[in-house]
Amino acid sequence: MERGIIVGSLSTVVRAGLSAGLLTLTMVVAACVPGPSEPPPSAESVQFTAQGDIGLGAEAGKVLEVIAGLNPQLNLALGDFSYKAGREGEFCDMVTGKLGADFPYQLITGNHESNGEQGDIDNFARCLPNRLPGVEGEYGQQWRVDVPEEHPVVRFIMVSPGIEFKDGRPLDYARGSERWRWTEEAIDQARSQGIPWTVVGMHAPCFSMGKKRCESGKDFTNMLIDKKVDLVLSAHEHAYQRSHQVELGDSCPELVPGEFSAPCLSDTDDSMVQGGGTVFVTVGVGGVGLYDVKNDDPEAGYFSTWSGRNQDPALGTLDVRVSEEQITARFVPAEGYKFTDSFVLQRRKTVDPTYHGVVLENIPGVPGRVCPRCDSGTP
Repeated sequence: MERGIIVGSLSTVVRAGLSAGLLTLTMVVAACVPGPSEPPPSAESVQFTAQGDIGLGAEAGKVLEVIAGLNPQLNLALGDFSYKAGREGEFCDMVTGKLGADFPYQLITGNHESNGEQGDIDNFARCLPNRLPGVEGEYGQQWRVDVPEEHPVVRFIMVSPGIEFKDGRPLDYARGSERWRWTEEAIDQARSQGIPWTVVGMHAPCFSMGKKRCESGKDFTNMLIDKKVDLVLSAHEHAYQRSHQVELGDSCPELVPGEFSAPCLSDTDDSMVQGGGTVFVTVGVGGVGLYDVKNDDPEAGYFSTWSGRNQDPALGTLDVRVSEEQITARFVPAEGYKFTDSFVLQRRKTVDPTYHGVVLENIPGVPGRVCPRCDSGTP
């Protein structure tokens, strides 16, 4: 009789223990999956445009009209503005006349105004000042900002490698330099804070199908790829060029300027997945004359599509929309041009069998998982 009581008690204890374990597992999974009664804060989507090499002519006005029609939340002006010394005010008036005095027309310098010979970046920054809350750094030269300020979906990191300033020297973005470390920290911090997307903007690209060399630097460019920056935007080459997704690894330890290595390509269609590599887009088509692009350029294999003076010529802007789930981008031509392009970057999603089919994604430091309501960032 006592033996039966003991067995029955043990059975009760085992059942209670199993129930408690299942309850704990249920609570862990529930904490990592938004529930209907207490949804996590929903991040806003962000729309921005980007282009450089602008000028003061009628074609620049047409591109600004395209931007005005798209009505983005901000524009990234990727350098080379007026191309004329002493006419910074005229350029600023042209921009504000089309987009409004308070529109965030955000500047990063190009080589035509960095050294003061065809304009002065300090003067441009005074008449087209920063309009975004939370900017850190040296506006016009090197700065970063999270958008929206609350629950951001994208961090913009704007830098100036390869650009000479008034002393005739470029800013130092060499490996291990202060500006290199600043850029690395900006990328890493965005990841650690769970910001879904990282976009780097600069004036000079590294690889191109046109006439420009790797002015931004091989090491710096490879660092951006190694850090898996999602999107890198540039101008300087007066053309439109959009790369495939490129990635470093055992079969592609680095990209070498002037060469093509097929193993560096991780995705070659127009629908790509975050984490699979970096997409580079040159948008040097903001209003001034175009350059030729060369199909036989050694670096042509990196590119998915292009437009230049001798092939599908077009001025216009890149129009980008960013949400938690994806980046969608398209090239929008100015009036009188027909060339277009579009691509998508999706956030990676995986199914973890230990969570019974629950889709988990992008927990900082844990690839493939997300825990929107876990303070610790782990399931």
